[in-house]
Amino acid sequence: MIGPELFARALTRSQIFDQFGNSWQYHSRSDNHSKIACGALLLDLLNSCPLLAAHARDGKVVFGINHEMRDFKTARQKNLDLIICTPKANAASDSTLSAYFEKYNILLTPHEQGILAGLPVIRSADVGSVLVAVEAKAAMTAHVKALPRLYDELNSSHLAIHGSAEAAIAVGLAFINVSPTFASSDRNKFDLAKIERQVTVHRQPHDARRTIEKLLELPRRTHQGTEGFDALGIVLVDFANNGTNVSIVEDLKELDTKGLDYALMVHRVSNLYATNFRQI
Repeated sequence: MIGPELFARALTRSQIFDQFGNSWQYHSRSDNHSKIACGALLLDLLNSCPLLAAHARDGKVVFGINHEMRDFKTARQKNLDLIICTPKANAASDSTLSAYFEKYNILLTPHEQGILAGLPVIRSADVGSVLVAVEAKAAMTAHVKALPRLYDELNSSHLAIHGSAEAAIAVGLAFINVSPTFASSDRNKFDLAKIERQVTVHRQPHDARRTIEKLLELPRRTHQGTEGFDALGIVLVDFANNGTNVSIVEDLKELDTKGLDYALMVHRVSNLYATNFRQI
């Protein structure tokens, strides 16, 4: 799997400018991190699921970003970060995954470029029938304070997905920061060239563990007709948001994700896709 390392490297290079002229790798009012995550995940899914790759090659599936889905039962609407779907009738295909990486300045290593070049081209287009829907969230700072909102945003996602398309594969992906410190854009609303950066100190691994425990409460389903995510993944990152490198953290004994690691999530989505959508 290349997704987590691609995400960390792209987030390290990310530059988001605020109104004061400060440059941030992560900004709470930007969805740049989710766009990076979705592009990386789509690349891994294409590389892991031969049937998805074949459907992309034949033009049977396309992808969409920030697509609105509406729960038929409650009329609640939700914008999902990534959609894999059949194209809408007569929809024009205006971009590709390769162009997506270029648009958001997500640089690939030669190895990753080779993987992408060896895969069929998947295009973006207007959404027809939704097959896979992904919600990607990040808990970078103020972990415990933000838990209710984080849980609600993820929980409402699978409800909106299955309330709109029962057969769709609902995927939740969460990035949890394990760094002991973090420079938040919300706490630094001034010119950092003139005033010293304010840094939040985390209680680690306590804060990350509390976040993991809460996400483990999210419902998951093993068959249609019930509520929950069809696949759920957690990625641990060490990220201070101060211009230093972002790194992926694995095998941290103090933090057990109970099998909700990224690779297993990708394999589960690939297997479900191969089982459920052979007849497209």
